[in-house]
Amino acid sequence: MSDEPTPGEPDGGAAHGTDLSESELASRTVYHGRLLHVREDRVRLPNGHEATREYIVHPGAVVCLPVFDNGDVLLERQYRYPLRRVFYEFPAGKLEAHESPDACARRELLEETGYSAGHWRRLTRIHPCIGYSDERLEFFLATGLSFEGARPDEDEFVESFRVSQEEAMEWVRTGRISETKTVIGLFWLEKIRGHGW
Repeated sequence: MSDEPTPGEPDGGAAHGTDLSESELASRTVYHGRLLHVREDRVRLPNGHEATREYIVHPGAVVCLPVFDNGDVLLERQYRYPLRRVFYEFPAGKLEAHESPDACARRELLEETGYSAGHWRRLTRIHPCIGYSDERLEFFLATGLSFEGARPDEDEFVESFRVSQEEAMEWVRTGRISETKTVIGLFWLEKIRGHGW
């Protein structure tokens, strides 16, 4: 999938009125680590003035929504260092170089949870942090689950567990689940089940 707007998606704004696009004049790398690549660009604004934009370059990631035959979902408990706490999340992971989103989804589900899925369906793409990153998340529904054995990375410590969709939604309501991709994924599952999305 490309990042070009698809029919019905917003573009720079020209098709809907004033062109709101900003054009790059210069760009430099501020920091390049194992996970984060931070850039600082000088841009020309729609009014002709110049401004600076700082943002994180991200390769993109996938989110797996694993659903068992009875409707239960597979979630993970994972400690997230920036917030110094454990979060409840759907399995997800970063795209590797030249990896397709569907190949990444299959790999991440198996590595993190030990499950493979017999059926995959791409649901949507979201842009979770448009103010400071070009990150995109590709969501996939995974059904026909079978357990094969987890293969986590050496520095990855996750616990997988099964919970009903109803209980997971209650956790969203009470704030026990607050992680964005998981909240979005659960609402998508609710729409799929109740409205045939």
